[in-house]
Amino acid sequence: MNWKEEWKPFAWISGLFLAIFFLPIAEQPESAPRFNNAVVEALQLARWYAREHVLLCLVPAFFIAGAISVFVSQASVMKYLGARANKVVAYGVASVSGTILAVCSCTVLPLFAGIYKMGAGLGPACAFLYSGPAISVLAIVLSARILGIQLGSARGIGAIAFSLVIGLAMHFIFRHEEMAKAEAQAMLPVPTVTRPLWQNGLFFLSMVGILVFANWGKTDQQEGLWHAIYAAKWWITSIFAVGLAFALTRWLGIPMRKMLLASAPVILLAVAWPFFPEAIAARVDEYKALLLFTLGALGLGVVAATTEGEAADWFGASWTLAKQIMPLLLGGVLLSGLLLGRPGHEGWIPSEFVAGAVGGNSLFANFVAAVLGAFMYFATLTEVPIVQGLISSGMGQGPALTLLLAGPALSLPSMLVIASIMGVKKTVVFVSLVIVLSTVVGWFYGAVIA
Repeated sequence: MNWKEEWKPFAWISGLFLAIFFLPIAEQPESAPRFNNAVVEALQLARWYAREHVLLCLVPAFFIAGAISVFVSQASVMKYLGARANKVVAYGVASVSGTILAVCSCTVLPLFAGIYKMGAGLGPACAFLYSGPAISVLAIVLSARILGIQLGSARGIGAIAFSLVIGLAMHFIFRHEEMAKAEAQAMLPVPTVTRPLWQNGLFFLSMVGILVFANWGKTDQQEGLWHAIYAAKWWITSIFAVGLAFALTRWLGIPMRKMLLASAPVILLAVAWPFFPEAIAARVDEYKALLLFTLGALGLGVVAATTEGEAADWFGASWTLAKQIMPLLLGGVLLSGLLLGRPGHEGWIPSEFVAGAVGGNSLFANFVAAVLGAFMYFATLTEVPIVQGLISSGMGQGPALTLLLAGPALSLPSMLVIASIMGVKKTVVFVSLVIVLSTVVGWFYGAVIA
C-alpha cells in the first residue's frame, strides 16, 4: 500500500470528523419550523455520535477487525465459523459473543466485516452481527431492574434465540451460495502458522479489553462492583494498553524506541494535566480522556504504518475498513437524525405519531415499534430509558419488547454498511427477519402479559 496516496482520504475523513465534532450549534427553539429543527437534530446527533462513539468505540474496533484480517488465519475462522464448521460450535460462539463485547450496532460492523471477509459462513456471521449489540449482560440486567423482571427476562431470552434463528434462517435462505462457499473453502491450502495461538489470544485480549473498559458506562449506584469498575476504568484500560504495547514490541517487531516515542505524548500530558492553569483545565477537562485516547491511537497508527511486515499489514487492513465504513456511518447518522431525531428529541417525523402508533398491543403497534427500532440509532444502554419513557406515554408491553429486540441490533447507519459488505439482497433479508421476528414475538408477549 502506498501511504503517500492514502493521506488524502485520511485528511478528508479527519476533516469531516473534526468539523462535526466541533459544530458550534445550540438547541433549536420549539417554535422553529419542523424541517429546520430536523436539520439541527441531524447535526446534533452526528456531533454526539462523533464525540461519544467514533474515538472510543470505532477506532479500537477497526484495529481489532484489521488484526482479524492479518493475524487470524482463514483456516481458523473457517474451522469455527465457516460454512463447513460444526453448527453447534459456530452458532454457539457467534451467539455468545455479545455478552463479552457489549457494543452498539455500529461498533460491531468492523468486527463483522473482518470475520465475514475471512471466510465465516453467512449464518454464523449474521448471528454474530445480531448478538454483538443485542446480547449485553449489563443491558439485560438494566432492563430487568428498570422495566421489570418479566420484560428484562423476555429480552434476554428473545435476543439469544433471535441470534440463533436469524443465523440459521440466513444460512437456509442462501444455502446454495453457502454450499458453493464451503466447496471453495475445502480446496484452500492449509496456511503456515507464524506464532502460537496463545500469543494471538493475548494480543486480541488486550485490544478487546481496551474497547470494553474505555466504553464502560457510568451507573446510578455509588457503590458496588459496576461502580468500582467505572471508577477505575481508565486504570484498567491503561493496563490493557501496556499489554498491547508489550505484544507489539515482542511479537510484531515494532522497535521499543518507536513505542516509547508514541506513548510519550500521552504520558507527559497525563502527568502535566494537574499543573495546567485552572481556567484552561476546566474548559478542556471534558475532553481529557478523549484527547489522551486519541493521541495514543494516532501514535499506534503511526508506528504500525511505518514498521515493515505484519504491523504495516495490520494498519493497512484497519485503514481499509475505516475508509469503507466511516463515510457510510456518518451519512447514515445524519439521515437518521433528520428523520427521527435524537433519543428524547424530535426529528422530521412527529413524536406524537410515534407515541400514538406504538400504543396498546396490536400487531400494527408492534410492527411500527420494530420498524422504528430498526431504523433509529441507539447507543448501548440508551434504549432502556427511551423505552421507559415510551411506556409512561402509553406504549404497550409488547411493542416495548419489540423495540428492545430490534432497536439495539440495527440502525439506518448500520444497514448502509452491512449492504456494502454482504450485498443489498442479503441485507434486506437480514433486516426483514429482525423486523418480522421482533413484531411477532412482541405481539405474542403482549398478548400473554395482557
